[in-house]
Amino acid sequence: MQDLKTLGHMDIDWNLSPEHAVTMYLEWGNNNWHAEYPPVRSKDDYSTYFVVDTWGPRPVVRLVRRNSEAAEDIYSAPLPERLANRFLAEFGDLRGIYEPTLEIKEWLRHEMGLA
Repeated sequence: MQDLKTLGHMDIDWNLSPEHAVTMYLEWGNNNWHAEYPPVRSKDDYSTYFVVDTWGPRPVVRLVRRNSEAAEDIYSAPLPERLANRFLAEFGDLRGIYEPTLEIKEWLRHEMGLA
């Protein structure tokens, strides 16, 4: 597993949710030019953002780099037990891809040496 500190140089969009990413990259034309996230113009446009994946037995945090052609996981690791338990207490056992909570974002920034 890659150390989060090695990713501190990356341009991460901390406010991009999985829903916004789908709107931008998979549902072309579904958002307008005046939105917080305007439509992408080419496959050279990309975003890098964190998600929490709950499809497995425990929540996993992933750093995703996405453009209109593909999404690549740059980093993937189980959430620490304390954060995983708090996340599950809030969202239950629903399976899906979620935006990290503020607490998880703070932990990520700390682990990356940004806070």
